[in-house]
Amino acid sequence: MSEMHCAPPLKRALFGLYFGRSVRAVRFRYALVAFDIVTVLYFVVVSMIHQAAWMGALDMAIAVFLGLDYGARFWLSTHRLKLLRNPITIADAVVLASLVIPAMTENFAFLRVARALRLVRSHHVLQDLRRFSFIARNEQMIQSVINLVVFIFVVTALVYVLQVKTNPAIANYVDALYFTVATLTTTGFGDITLTGSLGRILAVIIMVFGISLFLRLVQTIFVAQKLHYVCPSCGLSRHDPDAVHCKHCGETVHIETEGH
Repeated sequence: MSEMHCAPPLKRALFGLYFGRSVRAVRFRYALVAFDIVTVLYFVVVSMIHQAAWMGALDMAIAVFLGLDYGARFWLSTHRLKLLRNPITIADAVVLASLVIPAMTENFAFLRVARALRLVRSHHVLQDLRRFSFIARNEQMIQSVINLVVFIFVVTALVYVLQVKTNPAIANYVDALYFTVATLTTTGFGDITLTGSLGRILAVIIMVFGISLFLRLVQTIFVAQKLHYVCPSCGLSRHDPDAVHCKHCGETVHIETEGH
């Protein structure tokens, strides 16, 4: 933080937006998450539409915004090599490349949806949202739902790209989404199947992950949620919502609830 006092005004302003606690900074981070959601939905929709001139212009506009965000985070980072190795940063770089290099658009279109990975680890936004009691109580469930949605987006995009040119049953992203969800839920209607050895291997992977992810999601939703509270004696940070004593050391804990 001391480095920021000597930094140029623009850098201090950006640091305040990305890491500050002001109302303006919180709204800025909410806007970034909203932008991530909108761009993911856009990438899904355009997969069902024939290429048009306006898409190229919109792709470039999105690329400019992503480039500015990418550059700002790199400029503000004090551990730039670590930032460059971050999977989310790599995903952003691939998405940006797929937007600005037309030749990559078809071959790596599914990687655009990797932008959804940013929704999983929007650390500062999650911290801001913890101020709301509902979010604080159900943070684990919300995180599980987000993880599942991101997994569905990425796997669906993978199915779409690998099958759209060889499988007549998958003509657009919605067809791939339909197959992915039917497979993840083990419903298996059988009206759409993946072709080729690679397609069958992918289907097996989806089925295996589907069983574990959906069981975990159901468990997270219906089993009593653990609350985050650090025990002053042993440091245990997850407790039952109605806990009076720490299960690990027996220390009295004072977990705030709506009933106090």
